[in-house]
Amino acid sequence: MDLMQMLQAQLSEPVIGQISRQIGATEQQTATASNGIFTALLGGLAQNTSNKDGLSSLVAALDRDHDGSALDDLAGFVGGMLSGSIAGRNANGNGILGHILGDRQASVAQNIGEKTGLSSDQVAKLMPILAPIAMSLLARMLKKSPQEATAPTPGTGGMGELARILMGSAQHAQKGDFGDLLSGVLGGLPGQGVSQPANSGGSIFANILRRVFKS
Repeated sequence: MDLMQMLQAQLSEPVIGQISRQIGATEQQTATASNGIFTALLGGLAQNTSNKDGLSSLVAALDRDHDGSALDDLAGFVGGMLSGSIAGRNANGNGILGHILGDRQASVAQNIGEKTGLSSDQVAKLMPILAPIAMSLLARMLKKSPQEATAPTPGTGGMGELARILMGSAQHAQKGDFGDLLSGVLGGLPGQGVSQPANSGGSIFANILRRVFKS
């Protein structure tokens, strides 16, 4: 299972319904747009962690601001974000988007809107709701095995295991309906030769990735 599949699995029907009402869209539109946003986030994260400094910055942000607990009651967390009762860096979707996508947010929203029938404004409302979910998933992985996250993986030129999984997941997402987000809006992925996380049976961190939500 790659990160896109894990992110999609977090969006239960109640959560999708909750978000749909907030942005004024159908549940199908919201689910489809969510796939596009997760694709963009994975692509941005893969780009940002393709060098040691970027990977270290992500790991530091996850360790400082996120613990993965939002996923224990995602409907409650999303409701808290929407009502303003939950604040702080772990729920600061706009801040997270700024770090991951920078000034490409508007282009991402426009691209997804054109494919889903949503307006750019609706997609722009959805993006900061989903960004903390992605970070919570990564944080939960990191808490399970912090050392393996940054340990170089053999055969990847020193790429940390977390970066390798992000890259593999982004490459897999690139084959989906929103692949042009990565090749066009985000300018493509570095290191296209990285293997998919599902094929990394010998990796301790990848095995933890597959077990994270089985308990």
